Amino acid sequence: MEYVIGIDLGTSSVKALLVNREGKVCGEASESYPLITPKSGYSEQDPEEWVEKSLLALRKLAHESGIEAASVKGISFSGQMHGLVLLDDNHRVLRNAILWNDTRTTKQCREIEEKLGEQLLSVTRNPALEGFTLPKILWVQQNEPELFAKASVFLLPKDYLRYRLTGELGMDYSDAAGTLMLDVAGRRWSPEVLEAFGLDESFCPKLVASTECVGTLLPEMAVQSGLTADVKVFGGGADNACGATGAGILGPGETLCSIGTSGVILSYEENASADYEGKVHFFNHAEPDAFYAMGVTLAAGSSLSWFRDTFAPGSSFDELLAGAATVPAGADGLLFTPYLSGERTPHADSAIRGSFIGMDLRHKKEHFARAVVEGITFSLRESIEILRGAGKQVDTIVSIGGGARSELWLQMQADIFNAEVVRLESEQGPAMGAAMLAAAGLSWFSSLKECAGQFIAKAASYKPSEDQVKLYNDLYPLYKEVYDSTQALNRKLEPFRS
Repeated sequence: MEYVIGIDLGTSSVKALLVNREGKVCGEASESYPLITPKSGYSEQDPEEWVEKSLLALRKLAHESGIEAASVKGISFSGQMHGLVLLDDNHRVLRNAILWNDTRTTKQCREIEEKLGEQLLSVTRNPALEGFTLPKILWVQQNEPELFAKASVFLLPKDYLRYRLTGELGMDYSDAAGTLMLDVAGRRWSPEVLEAFGLDESFCPKLVASTECVGTLLPEMAVQSGLTADVKVFGGGADNACGATGAGILGPGETLCSIGTSGVILSYEENASADYEGKVHFFNHAEPDAFYAMGVTLAAGSSLSWFRDTFAPGSSFDELLAGAATVPAGADGLLFTPYLSGERTPHADSAIRGSFIGMDLRHKKEHFARAVVEGITFSLRESIEILRGAGKQVDTIVSIGGGARSELWLQMQADIFNAEVVRLESEQGPAMGAAMLAAAGLSWFSSLKECAGQFIAKAASYKPSEDQVKLYNDLYPLYKEVYDSTQALNRKLEPFRS
């Protein structure tokens, strides 16, 4: 038997997934690592933690599965997007990585807009947001100039991990699209953007395809991982591109809802010139010569985690959702907006904060739990409405992540989105997408689409209820009003936040 391994380098942990040629998951291992938050709005990690914990996960996977090391033929990666890793001339890390959910770069975003103007959207296809990589580069350039002077190249998180495993620098197109420095349609580093900010193209790594073989494991890394030095290593992709791949979103008309720490609505796009006017992200897909449009809710699953940890410590998510199921749709007039970390789509607003609206003496814990889940789902609907407004037909949505593990939440998605929602038989998220990239890179399949036919199966579907759709259609405009009503107030409260 031959295997591939998909490694998903997430924000809080790394997951290694062992998959055979039939698409069966034969083992998995994960290891967590901490966030570093030296100031409010700062979010960093030590890149060496990614390497150490990934190697540990690979050793555990090899040991616990009991396979022969030589039977693993390929490895590929999924990774948290946008995070800035700076390397010196000797390719050593200069500082902690600045992550996607770091919000210190509002000033730099405004500078990018001012300098590039309309060229920003026409070339990079995305607005300047705090999460992207270029604002982070400018922040280091302006605030840590002596350190920045030593920087010779930048990488993203999974690309640093791949470099440490293989000794080869590179970045795939789907992850590079989130740097705000890629000519997305032209599939090259943008000379216009680099010149505008005095950056040389040598500062950017070589671009590679997601299924491209970039090398093999370094001998010392093979020993530390429990694998062999001849296992082939492939480019990999951004976590959302890999999540889409692992859910079979590989053709026109296919749409994904992924609810993890953040929430994502992602729709396949084959047209390089598709214009969403910057209202949603437009990135290169892991599928060759394809793209995807994507809206993001920054605090999706993390809103539910926050609620549980703050108001229901000791409760499981299953218990919270079981309680929410006893409450009617609309949570008896209680609304929640999930802006705990600011928001991205449709409001590119790092200062907005969440709220409960409509509380009264009848409301119990289960009402609040239901309102939180509904608020997260309303936020994701805003991205779907942008796609529909641009002419895309969104009738069927594949749901993955935390939102796919609850019958209540799956049906709620169908009712709020007014679309059929599909749950997969074995939902492994971006790690499965990474494994598929390795399988396709090894030519086990002629295409990712063919690989998906073998690796992915649908388990159940949830169709919208006419009555619930009507109720949520009435409630949705009220949900949208909350942002406009509280935006100014949230800014006035900013000085009072420590």
